[in-house]
Amino acid sequence: MNLRPIRAEGTYPARMQSHLDSILKRIDSDERGAIERLCDFLRIPSISTDPAHTADVAHAAEWLVRDLRSMGFNAASVPTIGHPMVLATHPGTGGSGAPRVLFYGHYDVQPADPIELWDSPPFDPQLIDGPRGKRIVARGAVDDKGQVMMFLEALRAWHEIAGGPPCPVTLMIEGEEESGSVSLEPFMNAHRKELQCDVAVVSDTGMWDINTPAITTSLRGLCYLEATLTGPSHDLHSGMYGGSLRNPINALAAMITSMHDSSGRVAVKGFYDGVLEPTAEVLASWQKLGFDEAEFLGEAGVRVGWGEVGRSCLERTWSRPTFDCNGIFGGYTGIGAKTVIPSKATVKFSCRLVAGQDPERIKSLVEAHLQAQVPPGYTLEIQSHGVNPAIHVRTDSPFVACASRALKRVFGRDAALIGSGGSIPAVGSIQRILGVDSLLVGFGLDDDRVHSPNEKFEVTCLMNGARSHAAMLAEFGAMTT
Repeated sequence: MNLRPIRAEGTYPARMQSHLDSILKRIDSDERGAIERLCDFLRIPSISTDPAHTADVAHAAEWLVRDLRSMGFNAASVPTIGHPMVLATHPGTGGSGAPRVLFYGHYDVQPADPIELWDSPPFDPQLIDGPRGKRIVARGAVDDKGQVMMFLEALRAWHEIAGGPPCPVTLMIEGEEESGSVSLEPFMNAHRKELQCDVAVVSDTGMWDINTPAITTSLRGLCYLEATLTGPSHDLHSGMYGGSLRNPINALAAMITSMHDSSGRVAVKGFYDGVLEPTAEVLASWQKLGFDEAEFLGEAGVRVGWGEVGRSCLERTWSRPTFDCNGIFGGYTGIGAKTVIPSKATVKFSCRLVAGQDPERIKSLVEAHLQAQVPPGYTLEIQSHGVNPAIHVRTDSPFVACASRALKRVFGRDAALIGSGGSIPAVGSIQRILGVDSLLVGFGLDDDRVHSPNEKFEVTCLMNGARSHAAMLAEFGAMTT
């Protein structure tokens, strides 16, 4: 489908303009209802990685299905090889010619550990005062239940005012994003026909700041591995055996240390082969954003940064690959002392990847680097938890132009075009299987504590996100073939 805007910038057909004005007013008047609905959703502990919460994950899917059906969608919780996929469709009210939009999000959440660091129970949402107004604190508040609710609230307002969205809409909301998305591609291949669309809209990214919206044009890829080094046949007394053999924790720590050189670069041979550098124009546009590294680090409780020598903080997080440990354990980890040499030690780690890197090749290179350092007689078992490539989105797309106009209407300023250091595997799957690009428009902030205790979502971001999605739908509805 060859799509183009059919109107001059800033104008809509009279009926569409009237609808959008009423829809934005409806969203504003129902702020309390939007918060209550999100809090109901957040109370469901849909932790996909923990089998103890399988029923909760299914409950969250059914909650979405009921809500979508109330808006006139044909919606179902579809079984998969793992957790259910929510699939919903609406024909739209705009007649033929308008593009079909696929909204993607996820309803599963990260584990809440460590529980003791939360100021309130993680699945008992709290509406509290913050420096920017009210905020909702709960696991999943911004990642990704709050961001899913933004486009649901936009669709709700279109349903109540205009009888439905102005263009055909499909929703695919998964329950495994936080645990590897094992079912996603099998589901997409099996339901390719129902998922056909002209553009995908993904709200799992962030704004530049609370007053400046952003369209994310690049995502880093990911290679996530888990390595277990096994030595002695059983745990040993450190007095009897200490100094006579290699401690698996010590050996694993040395292997981890070997992953970086003195300049902060990943020391795996061939790791940087093919890496594409940002253009001078892109680097210049990043410099104009006015990024404050001290403020960015301060929000993480850190004063001094680290990374590749000669690279700015934005370059390190948006356009350079990384190696980071995500967890390490072995031996005695309980309270008090136990003098033991463990039989094994384990590390979980991830490599963030950039354009030009092949995730499977990186996986092989990292595995070879680690295996070459295994002490004689010891074994290293490496398990993969998934790989996906980096993503770049065309900035000359008519859909990017539509989103830019919609965001400017809501915020009164131009959207920043930014990169992201994170990864969203579904974006690559959508591009590869459905053959369409994703429009990455998110409303999270750097201080939202994603994946951490006291995760939060600003109410102003929730409401501006709903308004922005409503305006984007109006833009899409005014397009034709």
